Amino acid sequence: MIRSESDGQIRRVTFDRPDARNALTIDALEDLESAVERADEPVIYLEGAGPAFCAGADLSAVADLDRERAVAFARRGQRVARTLEDAESVVVAGIDGPVRGGGLELALACDLRVGTPAATFGEPGVTFGLFGAWGGTVRLPRVLGEGDALEVALSGRVLDAEQALRIGLLSRIEAEPWTVAEELAANAPDALAVLKRRIRDDRGQAVQERAEAEAFGDLLETHAADIRALLEE
Repeated sequence: MIRSESDGQIRRVTFDRPDARNALTIDALEDLESAVERADEPVIYLEGAGPAFCAGADLSAVADLDRERAVAFARRGQRVARTLEDAESVVVAGIDGPVRGGGLELALACDLRVGTPAATFGEPGVTFGLFGAWGGTVRLPRVLGEGDALEVALSGRVLDAEQALRIGLLSRIEAEPWTVAEELAANAPDALAVLKRRIRDDRGQAVQERAEAEAFGDLLETHAADIRALLEE
């Protein structure tokens, strides 16, 4: 269900259940969490096998859950999304084809979302009496702003790649999203990690600014020779 392989500076993690549009079971969520936690490459590239990125939770498994197990399933998905968000690596979601529900929520936890022109996006839960509970009600307004988040969640409509780019759901549209992961992997790994931590930092402004200054000093000390060489070119 989850395939993980190293490709130089990039860890490639694949939802590999194409016959079910890569819908996720509890076991698959656990495997995804493990794959991300084990990655030591500076960039993780998350993709779907076949014609879809990820359909979200496997509804055939969800339908039989009682309330207690449903809450546990939601908490599991939230934990996996936080694992993606908090990973030391920069995480790129390479989206080709449909991404729905929980799949969209996992993509929202990634640092960049790069889609092909064929990518489509939706939170359809409202159309059958549910909603995304893998952190979607937290990250959707954070990424899109409250107005667009409400429209996407309450309508359940499907957005194409251009619409998703316009409201910030996509970072970029590329024919080959993998090339963006390669582009990032060519940068200094320590700078990638520090920048992610700084931008993701949700503490108060004064604390963030002190940490930013300290991180700048650390990186300058590490890369002083590279900077001097650049000035001499």
